[in-house]
Amino acid sequence: MTVDDVAGAFDLDRFSRALVEHISDAILYAGKDGLISYWNAGAERIFGFSAEEAVGQSLDLIIPPNLRKRHWDGYEKTMRTGQTRYGSGDLLAVPALRKDGTRISVEFSMLPFFDEQARMIGIAAVLRDVTRNFETVKALRRELAARSGAKHPL
Repeated sequence: MTVDDVAGAFDLDRFSRALVEHISDAILYAGKDGLISYWNAGAERIFGFSAEEAVGQSLDLIIPPNLRKRHWDGYEKTMRTGQTRYGSGDLLAVPALRKDGTRISVEFSMLPFFDEQARMIGIAAVLRDVTRNFETVKALRRELAARSGAKHPL
């Protein structure tokens, strides 16, 4: 997006579309069925899947196999009840998978979407790769544990 794109009268729709499509964070949307309906350029960069590869696929595409049952139990309950145990603005941290099989750490927030009858129909998520930060914290914890002579699980 260039300065010329927003020069003059401010066009909120154009601004919003450009923001969602081109921000460096991953933005995705999955419907009630857990199938991906939207996958932005940030998601392509972080996860390595193109939009053509991701759209129509299950969220399992980026969920490590050992976490899928737990994820789907929570997802299905959220879709059924319209309630999530995570409040608005909560930042969640979880492992995720890249196309090449690499496990990464992501932080994300989510926004539920409802129909006219207040039934939950899907969830949008904004995700950021925090692998480097997570690895730094793990290394610092190991160093601290080594200096104190204690064993630390991380």
